[in-house]
Amino acid sequence: MEAIEVSHLTFSYDGKNDILKDVSFSIPKGSYTTIIGHNGSGKSTMAKLIIGLLEAKKGKIQILGKELNEESVYELRSHVGIVFQNPDNQFIGSTVADDIAFGLENLCVPTEDMEDIIQTYAKKVNMTEFLDHEPTKLSGGQKQRVAIAGILAMHPSIIILDEATSMLDPRGKIEINNLVHELNKTQNMTILSITHDIEEAALSDHVVLLDNGHIIDEGTPEKVLTQKEELERIGLDVPFAYKISKKLHDSGYPIKPIINKEKLVKELCQLNLKK
Repeated sequence: MEAIEVSHLTFSYDGKNDILKDVSFSIPKGSYTTIIGHNGSGKSTMAKLIIGLLEAKKGKIQILGKELNEESVYELRSHVGIVFQNPDNQFIGSTVADDIAFGLENLCVPTEDMEDIIQTYAKKVNMTEFLDHEPTKLSGGQKQRVAIAGILAMHPSIIILDEATSMLDPRGKIEINNLVHELNKTQNMTILSITHDIEEAALSDHVVLLDNGHIIDEGTPEKVLTQKEELERIGLDVPFAYKISKKLHDSGYPIKPIINKEKLVKELCQLNLKK
């Protein structure tokens, strides 16, 4: 069973100009998939369609084998958590702790169990010391951490990250990305990341490349993110590790082109040891 299956999806805001055009793709359960494209390519619209905030003009969406429609939307949303680029509209509670607890209350988690869960996920996003603070008075990056903690605390089967790390500093991006990858690997949580960050996309299992409402390529990061001319045509670039490793390879060094920074560092260390 696929976690998400999108079939021949077409969507328009005004009924005339299609933002998404006959889009089809599937996301296996337990995978980490990235939809990547430049601003305006239709990425965030796709996220809103998948959780039922928008209704498709044509086509259908299935979540965990069940078609998304007016009758099933609220049931299916209980399996999907989404973190938007701007988290302001996601805040409900008067404090950070209350906000993380809100989703747990909807899931009828016993009050006596909530405190440990709140503490656990606040710690994971480095927001423990802010639990008594008012969310609206936090910085943009702090707000995003709270929104992510609230979603993770509910432990949905699927998490959608819609440019969710764009407001974080470099260290914060690394911490949140590591956390999400850990949940994907250790708890088999399906992750759909929607981003224009090529370095984040390089760490996923599968990449869907979107341009002007069309899927123009999909496959492994190694396949999709090394197409330099195609990426540059739509305003993107190849991963930094690929640039360096390919230049070394083309210069005669015994190293294959690599898109993952950590793998590149290991290869360079091995190369240095052989000297």
